[in-house]
Amino acid sequence: MSDKDKPAEAPVKKKGKMGKMLVLGVGVLVLLGGGVGAGLYASSAGLIGGGGHKEAADPDTPKLVPKSEEVKAGAESGGESGGGEGGESGGGNETVAEGGKPTPEGEGGDRYASSYYAMEKEFTANLADSVHFAQIGVAISTPYDHKVLDNLKTHEIAVRSAVLMALGETTEDQVFTADGKKQLALRLKKAINDTLVQKEGFGGIGNVYFTNFVVQ
Repeated sequence: MSDKDKPAEAPVKKKGKMGKMLVLGVGVLVLLGGGVGAGLYASSAGLIGGGGHKEAADPDTPKLVPKSEEVKAGAESGGESGGGEGGESGGGNETVAEGGKPTPEGEGGDRYASSYYAMEKEFTANLADSVHFAQIGVAISTPYDHKVLDNLKTHEIAVRSAVLMALGETTEDQVFTADGKKQLALRLKKAINDTLVQKEGFGGIGNVYFTNFVVQ
């Protein structure tokens, strides 16, 4: 058979470039799909785009009062002293007595304003395992707004009961030393906060102070 009679061979198709293009196309789709999935996950988790739903703050929860809003003594008449609502601090050298020096601006100190409240009636209780009794005056401070003091006044009867029980558990040795009195103040703070948490779900008392302390 001559070369002319042989059937013509079909041209060989070039598969190399086409195969690579298909592989690249599939790879791009996989990457895009993974990126979209990761983006949806991050968004739903609140990582990007403001996703996630934050619980709205309870307007009835007491708020910390910035030091800049602390009401200084003499700035307003009446009411309890301390960090009330929205009072201005008034500079340290606005009024200078004749012949006096301006008060320097202090650095550091408490970060938040303090509101104070002195409980009107004193507390009297027998000391534990003793023939003596203690009579004390109590004042408290809080870095929170007026809501803590309002809660304290609302539940003052329950608070007084808690203070009297804590005072009655105090020993004679504790009331005659400075360290013992500090420990008593801490126990009274806990007793008051525990009572407020039980009644209102929030304590907020920062410190307890003694305005009077007599042992007989």
